[in-house]
Amino acid sequence: MTRLRATCHCGAVEIEADFPDGLQSAARCDCSFCIRRGAAAVTAVTETLQVLKGAENLRLYTWGTHTAKHYFCQTCGIYVYHQRRSDPGECGVNLGCIQGGNPRTHGTIPWNDGVNHPSDKPG
Repeated sequence: MTRLRATCHCGAVEIEADFPDGLQSAARCDCSFCIRRGAAAVTAVTETLQVLKGAENLRLYTWGTHTAKHYFCQTCGIYVYHQRRSDPGECGVNLGCIQGGNPRTHGTIPWNDGVNHPSDKPG
């Protein structure tokens, strides 16, 4: 388990969380929201995520089932993290917000199939 910090662009928001696989879990999603957002996310454990600074600056976006919760800095507009719909016990943290995280130098970042999300299939 690796504990990492992340900040938005303007520095108003700072979070910290435990990442079971460090930065190695970075992935992109092609659901209707993530494909527009474009950020790679790294898996963190939801119960360990702490907002160290700027909780009042975070804004929530949710839709559909309202299970996924996407948090953005209201000042600079940067997506910082989201609680996952597929597993609310996990959060995806913007790789570009994590200290030392850079999608350009990270190597190949896989894509997850968000278009055919298991939560969208009749059961």
